[in-house]
Amino acid sequence: MSRPVLYLAITNHGFGHAVRMASVANQVKRLNPDILIVFVTTAPRWLLESYMDIDADFIYRPRAFDIGVIQSDGITMDLATTLAKMQEFQRREAQIVAGEVDFVRLNQVKLILADIPAMAVTIAQSAGIRCWMMGNFGWDFIYRAWGSEFEGVADWIAERYQKCDRLFRLPMHESMSSFAKIEDVGLTGGIPRYSETELRDKFQLNKEKDKTVLLTFGGLGLQAIPYENLQLFPDWDFISFAQNAPDLLNLVKITNNYYRPVDFMPLCGRVISKPGFSTFSEAMRLDLPLVSLTREGFAESPLLMEGLKNYSYHQIIDGETFFEGKWDFLHSDLNPPQIKELIDKQGTEAIAQTIVNFFQSQ
Repeated sequence: MSRPVLYLAITNHGFGHAVRMASVANQVKRLNPDILIVFVTTAPRWLLESYMDIDADFIYRPRAFDIGVIQSDGITMDLATTLAKMQEFQRREAQIVAGEVDFVRLNQVKLILADIPAMAVTIAQSAGIRCWMMGNFGWDFIYRAWGSEFEGVADWIAERYQKCDRLFRLPMHESMSSFAKIEDVGLTGGIPRYSETELRDKFQLNKEKDKTVLLTFGGLGLQAIPYENLQLFPDWDFISFAQNAPDLLNLVKITNNYYRPVDFMPLCGRVISKPGFSTFSEAMRLDLPLVSLTREGFAESPLLMEGLKNYSYHQIIDGETFFEGKWDFLHSDLNPPQIKELIDKQGTEAIAQTIVNFFQSQ
């Protein structure tokens, strides 16, 4: 008897979409190890491996179905190139879909879960199987905010979203009104896999959480981080995954790809980040305060900032404060959550259980 096969289509944009998909995939494997996972993404294999248990097997199929946004770093966007690349995906859709349908049929895939490339719906429909999606925004929402030039691409995406069989809508979301069937779920993310003592001893980290800070700006990072400011806090420890970070006495650089930012979050008093769902979500799942830069021109950012204010201890700082200031904000009190309602933290688990139930019913 052949194994059940789950095809995971991940949007070609940064690391965050791959991280939350891999978190779900790993939970699926924990619930039913017999399910074969196929990651279809241009995200690096090591990133997926870092979120999967060591004994969790999967197939890595490097394919792209969209471009997301072309960026030079975690904030700076190239809209003209983004539009040209997406129009190219439109033109090549039939060719791309044909290749994937052959793969889906050959491998007897029964379900596609996508985050959140629209073309995945076309693949599923052409192969005669279901397509579920997960996300807190659709790319049609992002592109429409950039004006009439993007309307054609946004319409093309929305037409495909309308035919999706089910959407798991994550917190901090837009309405996602292009989707016909929406199911609200909680936050997604990885689970720290090391004890605090183990990491503190291994990396000789400060035992005071309030003076330990994680710097994380997504897969693309940030240009021109003012690392010299760290020397103004000699009794603090800062943790960074940036390979180009300088060698400083109080900066711990993590270079082993098996470690993830979420593994170090429990050791820290706060995370300094840009607006990004996966970083926000993983920190919120662990009740870790967030200090976030602002980000202009990306329609998701106000949604994330509203969620940050509502559900987390937080600070919001502008670019001038971060890049040109002396980081005095680290001495300021954090702002408390604005509402008392707790956010659902079980999105990873809920999505994975629904997938496992689907295969059990086949």
